[in-house]
Amino acid sequence: MRTVDLSFTITPHFRWKALSERVATHAAGAPLQSTVMTISCHAYTHVDAPLHFLPDGRDLASMPIDQWIGDAAVVDLTHLGPNGEVTAKDLEQRAQHVQAGDIVLLRTDWPRRVAVSEARFWDEGPWTGPSGCRWLIDRRVKAVGYDYPPDHCIRDTLREPRRRPAREEYTTHALFFPAGITVIEYLTNLDQIGASRCRFIALPLKIEGADGSPVRAIALVE
Repeated sequence: MRTVDLSFTITPHFRWKALSERVATHAAGAPLQSTVMTISCHAYTHVDAPLHFLPDGRDLASMPIDQWIGDAAVVDLTHLGPNGEVTAKDLEQRAQHVQAGDIVLLRTDWPRRVAVSEARFWDEGPWTGPSGCRWLIDRRVKAVGYDYPPDHCIRDTLREPRRRPAREEYTTHALFFPAGITVIEYLTNLDQIGASRCRFIALPLKIEGADGSPVRAIALVE
């Protein structure tokens, strides 16, 4: 099997902070170098637990680990340009290979067009519309991953930092989580899978009470 790394490198930029402190260094004579890092559970390539959106949802430590492991369908949506909406029509035309219980990877190749460290990645990217979410819910998929900012309102939080979107504006969260579908956000390199189906793995840290966790997401391709 061929392994494809689908994860962004953790490195600081305007959108995501990654604060690291070297508490012991070789230069200072320590036998073991050691780093302490402070990072959001929802930064870089990460998964969301139901608790992220549902007040009574499960945390990461209580979720079954196979929620983010399994057969995956890669859906080619590279026809979408800036501000393109992922709709039911798109999925009806391009996602007929999706099966019940799949992890669905929505591929737009947006990270190839615009660097994730640029503001344009966030305020001009594709987004998932309500009809697209409902199409996937009807197919009874297990989880959905994206290589773009999934909800339209994300761009508004950058343009108007003081605006607080309503809960229902977080479309993927509002529709997927009540349906038992979890999400894998900010994947990259989906173009390197080179197949319509693969095995997918994105393991979160087992943090009690956590509503999300960075992951090292990979695809295994035959």
